[in-house]
Parts: sequence; structure tokens; C-alpha cells
Amino acid sequence: MAKKLWGGRFKKKTDKDFFEFQKSIQYDHKLAEYDIFHSLIHVLALGCAGVIKPKEKTKLIKSIQKIKDEIAAGKFKYDKDSEDIHTDIQNKVEKKIGKLALNLHALRSRNDQIAFDEKFYCYKESIKIEGLLEKFMQSIMFLKNKHRELSIAGYTHTQRAQKIYFKDYLGAFYCMFERDKKRLSNFLKNLEIHIGAGALLRNINKDNYDKAIKEFLKGADFPVKTSKNTVDDVSDRDFIIEFLSILSIIQMHLSRLSEDFILYSTKEFGFFELPEEFCTGSSLMPHKKNPDFLELVRGYTGRIYGNLISILTTMKGLPLTYNRDMQLDKEPLFSSVGLVKDEIEIMSKFIKVVRLNKDAIKEALKDKNLYSVDRAKELVLKGMSFKKAHDKIGKEFRGK
Repeated sequence: MAKKLWGGRFKKKTDKDFFEFQKSIQYDHKLAEYDIFHSLIHVLALGCAGVIKPKEKTKLIKSIQKIKDEIAAGKFKYDKDSEDIHTDIQNKVEKKIGKLALNLHALRSRNDQIAFDEKFYCYKESIKIEGLLEKFMQSIMFLKNKHRELSIAGYTHTQRAQKIYFKDYLGAFYCMFERDKKRLSNFLKNLEIHIGAGALLRNINKDNYDKAIKEFLKGADFPVKTSKNTVDDVSDRDFIIEFLSILSIIQMHLSRLSEDFILYSTKEFGFFELPEEFCTGSSLMPHKKNPDFLELVRGYTGRIYGNLISILTTMKGLPLTYNRDMQLDKEPLFSSVGLVKDEIEIMSKFIKVVRLNKDAIKEALKDKNLYSVDRAKELVLKGMSFKKAHDKIGKEFRGK
């Protein structure tokens, strides 16, 4: 069992089964990069406050930077026996520089660290997803422009309604993802990454943290700021809920697109030909080409929604400030981010190689149901009231 950041008041050793049950290193190691950022700022603040000497500050920063470099190079290996990523990094610094590392955690709390880490994670991942959405929207535009002049049967209530342009049909999905991109942009605009809250009370002067942040950023455009209300900062998970809400809407749009493409690729419609490289076959029926990618996107929607509901439920009755229940926010967050990123990336490739069956589309356009509004409009332009025109054309479809 690795060293802990706590334990002085306890006489008995932690039960091994309980320790395994409560540790989070197996998933919060994904926050290592952001925990390093917190440590760097905190050491600078300790230096500004005179808690550590200039030489000690320099030595601590150099050791932390080495771990940062390991993370950047993909060489960082977390200790599976550590309680969490905060403890693991503390222990790694101690291995590098000895007892000086025991000052790394001076006057700070994991409550503050985890809120900072998760906000930074959401910030970075939002930017990545925004970029993936932009690429995906370009793929939609590619297919849309490829068939700009093509008309297709439009549907309401899954019944044939009116003839529309394919560019308008596909453009509807473009608009959905454009709104999603704006939601992410607004989320990023409003997100502030706070530091210096302690467990629930600031233990280092705000001015010292302000100086430390300025030195850490050195012109970088990260929204890192000193805590405004320390009690709120350590107990807030609104930003995760908001982020997962946006991801849930993105997932809903991906699922709607998937359902449409599944439906229109069936033999009953035959409008779309799905690319083989994103489909699978049947272990029994040799003729099958199953739209598994689209079905999995549709299926994962339940998990994405569940991740949001999970955190909403966790947070609904928690007293201020931090409670250990909040440890359970990470896996739903990481799960949704990973799934949505994978889906958008694959969908960007998928949609560019979808083929349209123009013969089947032209055949569907022969259906006179699609032109009832046009015919009613002609009668209206000749002077007939729309009600009479509607009734006159409607009678032709009785019993059909």
C-alpha cells in the first residue's frame, strides 16, 4: 500500500478491501497533466507566501516539470497501489527529491485539486470536441454539396410528405451540430478554472495565488483564476453537469442521424447505400450487411444519458462542501467524453462515403402524395380558398 496524504490521527491500518474499494487511481490517473498544473501553481504560491525558500521552490518545480515531461512524452506510469493521482504525484516527487516533497502539499487540499483538475480536463476536452465537430460538419457539407441538385421524398410522422432537396435534408443535421458547437463555445467562454480554495477555506493569501497564476501562465490563454468563493469551488460540479448535458444533446443528434440512415438504407426504402467498411455481416445469413456502427451510436445514447443522470443524482442532496460521493463523477465524465469523441471521429469518415441510390429516390418521387400541397397551391392561386382546395385534393386520397 503506497504512502497516503493523510493518516496521522488513525491508529489502525486501513482495511485492504476498503482501501481497494475507495481508491480512484485506476481512473483519475487521466487527470495527471492537470494535477501537475495545480502543483506548479501551488508551489509558486508557497514561494510567494514565504512558506518555502527560493531554492526549495526551484527544486520542487524542477522535479514536477520532469513528471510533466514524462506525461507529455507518454512515459508516465501511475502507481496502481496509490490512493489517487494526487497521492501518486506527491510520492513520485518525493522519490526524486526526498523529504522536501513533504512541503508540496502544504496548506492545500485534494478538494481543491480535484475541482481544478476536472475543470481543466473539461476545458481541454471541450476544445478537442469542438474541433472534431468542425471536421464532422465539413464532412456533412461534402456530402451535401455532392448532391446539391438532388430532390428526395421528405417525411413527417414517417409518412411521405413533400418533395425536398437532399441538401436541405442533410443541412438540418448540419444545423443541429452547428448549435452543438455554439453550446461548447459558450461553455468554454463561461468556464473559470479556480485554484486556492483549500478544503473549503483559503489558507494562502489571494494575492500570492494571483502572482503564482500570472507566473504560471506567462501569456498562455487558460482561464485560471483565484477562487472567488472557496466553499462553492470545492463543492461545485455544475460544470460537469453542463458539459455532460451538451454531450447528451450531441449524442441525441448523432443518434437521430444514425436512425435516419439505418431506416433509409433498408430494402424497404433503399435510398442510401452504407459503406461496407463501417458495417458487419451475419454469422448465419451470408447476404447480410448490418449497420452496426450506426446501431452502436444509437445504443450508446442510453449510456451517455445515464452518465448525466448519474451525476445529477449524486449531487442532488449533498450538503456543503465536499463529500466523497463526488469521487463518482469521474467515470461518467470520462466515459461520455471518450464515446462522443470516438463517434464523431468515425462519423466524419463514415458520412463522406455514403452513397445515394438515385434510382430508388427517383422511383419514390413518382408518388403523387408528395405533390398534394403543390396542387392545392395551384387552386389557391386560381382564386379558390385553401379550405376548399384542401378538401378537394384530400378527397382523392380517401381510403388510400
